[in-house]
Amino acid sequence: MIWDVKNETMPAAQLKELQSERLRAIIKKVYDKVPFYKAKMDEADVKPSDIRDISDLSKLPFTTKDEMRDVYPYGLLTVDLKDIVEIHTSSGTTGKPVVGAYTQGDIGLWSEIMARTLSMGGVTEKDVVQNAYGYGLFTGGLGAHYGIRRVGAACLPISGGNTKRQLEMMQDFGTTVLCCTPSYALYIAEAGREAGIDFRMLGLEKGFFGAEPWSENMRREIEARLHIKAYDIFGLTEIIGPGVAAECELQNMLHVFEDHFFPEIIDPATGNPVPDGQKGELVFTTLTKEGTPVIRYRTRDITFLTREPCSCGRTSVRMHRLLGRTDDMLIIRGVNVYPSQVEQVLIKAEGVEPHYQILVEKRDKMDCLEVDVEMTDELFREMPDDMKYRRKPKELEIEHALHNTLLVHCKVTLVAPKSIPRSEGKAKRIIDKRSI
Repeated sequence: MIWDVKNETMPAAQLKELQSERLRAIIKKVYDKVPFYKAKMDEADVKPSDIRDISDLSKLPFTTKDEMRDVYPYGLLTVDLKDIVEIHTSSGTTGKPVVGAYTQGDIGLWSEIMARTLSMGGVTEKDVVQNAYGYGLFTGGLGAHYGIRRVGAACLPISGGNTKRQLEMMQDFGTTVLCCTPSYALYIAEAGREAGIDFRMLGLEKGFFGAEPWSENMRREIEARLHIKAYDIFGLTEIIGPGVAAECELQNMLHVFEDHFFPEIIDPATGNPVPDGQKGELVFTTLTKEGTPVIRYRTRDITFLTREPCSCGRTSVRMHRLLGRTDDMLIIRGVNVYPSQVEQVLIKAEGVEPHYQILVEKRDKMDCLEVDVEMTDELFREMPDDMKYRRKPKELEIEHALHNTLLVHCKVTLVAPKSIPRSEGKAKRIIDKRSI
């Protein structure tokens, strides 16, 4: 189902004209009202009059997360504080948080793009949506909430955590749609299995999962365990929150809502644009956000774009699901390693669960990579006691598979079921002790 037929199926020439018009307006606005952007543009010797259409975007300087932190809390506002009705921030775990401030118009926009997102998976006013994204300063909970209300579905605003209660709500209220992080969806499936719940007997039909990278193999795992159709959604606090891009019913890459958020792919080393189909770093410019617009924000996410038509009828550019992050990339003895590569191998391996943790440390001045991965209950029960805590053939098998994928050796340790900490939000996969 297409929520906004006019804008989601807009012809390319008309879309470019709309994007150019909106870009001209937003550049003039930030130049006139945000000293941070005026200084950056002056330094780059770019004036608003130099930006005539969307192809001129590359003349503008990038914005980074560190720069956004430097002007915390109100340095990116383009309106008076009296016009701001809601404020969200990033976690701030590595410094001052990034602030996203919303006008009433921004809340309306957020509601609309999240309604598009949910409609892509067929959510209607007949659904009961269990929203297990965290409510609060994190954008996931309220972003999904606004979309659920806009679509007209019944919202169960349970937030994250309290997994026992999550399962009770699913059964008692006939939940048809689940919204949460993909890692938490797996945790819910695991807890439900332990409680004797047969998800085939519930009314659950679909799920919308985002806020962390996840693989196609992980999607299949979630769909098999929960007996649903799992959709990938994308967003980030710096831009607006969830609702920047989403999969349609074909689950074939994510449609970017480029009438509001213009994407670019750049070479992360040089900053130069790369052609469609080539992997690089994702960059976004907000075209309509009123409170805290952002110009050419470097997301650090790795993906690629395609403009090949989608048979769903939507005409927007599509982005591949995230392939990793430049700041999550590990360099092990000169080799680039992404957690997503590790996950793809582990999910294919028999006898292990998709719960793992990566440890990196230096030994004798050499980078060493270790992966702890949980055994299934069945493998753990079947394994003789004298084999459970020493090297096992299964570990060597997985090490070989990882070496073929990563092209670097890593030590694999099979650990007991449920011994790796679970996350009710974003999963923490990497422990890098090299700088400690």
